[in-house]
Amino acid sequence: MFKKDETLAFLTQLLSINSPTGYTQNATAFLQETLEEIGYETVKTPKGNIMVYVDGKDASITRGLSAHIDTLGLMVRSINSDGTLALTKLGGPLTPTLDGEYCDVITRDGKVYTGTILSNTPSIHVFKDASTKERDIDNLVVKIDERVKNKEDVKKLGIQNGDIIAYDPKVVVTESGFIKSRFLDDKASVSVLVNILRTLKEEKIEPATNLVFIFSTYEEVGHGAAWIPEEITELLAVDMGCIGLDLECTEFDVSICAKDSSGPYDYAMTTHLIEMAKEQDLNYAVDIYPMYGSDASAALGGGANIRAALIGPGVASSHGMERTHIDALENTYKLIKAYIQ
Repeated sequence: MFKKDETLAFLTQLLSINSPTGYTQNATAFLQETLEEIGYETVKTPKGNIMVYVDGKDASITRGLSAHIDTLGLMVRSINSDGTLALTKLGGPLTPTLDGEYCDVITRDGKVYTGTILSNTPSIHVFKDASTKERDIDNLVVKIDERVKNKEDVKKLGIQNGDIIAYDPKVVVTESGFIKSRFLDDKASVSVLVNILRTLKEEKIEPATNLVFIFSTYEEVGHGAAWIPEEITELLAVDMGCIGLDLECTEFDVSICAKDSSGPYDYAMTTHLIEMAKEQDLNYAVDIYPMYGSDASAALGGGANIRAALIGPGVASSHGMERTHIDALENTYKLIKAYIQ
């Protein structure tokens, strides 16, 4: 059974933990703690991916399911002479949406300083181009909430090039069931897989095959699941569904992706998912995402000899201020439950 309250509680907590790609240890620790409380043993790979093995009826077949716990973020590129921080991107955030966002600057020795991401022409009363200046990464800075006047003052705080900058997810869950937050890509899917694992334990469900759940930590930079266990012959990536242009997916649907930038997903596997969505009477959409990659495409690119497919809850405004609905999470949950049984 889909547990709405538990799913939202876990998702809200996970969204509140900073986990830009390359700095996911706190989020993975929370995930491991949650999974172990449910009753699972977890395995942490050298690169930081978290895996859970579940025995099934047919031990000769192993299916993988993946979702990624890493998010978009920023890093200190350099310290400017006026004490602001120049930036570089972690992943592909939609940079115009970052102007005015609050953030944390995390130093190598564990100190955390708050700040604000701003255009370098941030005041309409001072700069003629304040409203027209392009908000690309070279025109954004972080202003730290400390008394700093120059580069030397900032360095005395322990801030240096290469420090992580995590910006505020701004999590809101409305009474009408909408979930508004950054990083629903892909923490919404992580919450669905955790719900699936909880269901397997509580309802004593034995899946049709052996399963390996993979929670990856470098998906946003393209190599999250580039390595997967050799016994996996079929991988279902669970990631956000896109919304817009000629796409059919909405914030209430489970998306089934037929093709992304890496090429088409396995025809038979994708067809089977569509058939199950129909049988379960789910709200679903089949779409093509030409500017998208997933853990499944990373595994294929890494040489895995697998069949692969991609599904996930519909998420609006991806890599910006994202939004989905609890119905999309439930439809995704129901399709995954049907798939593993």
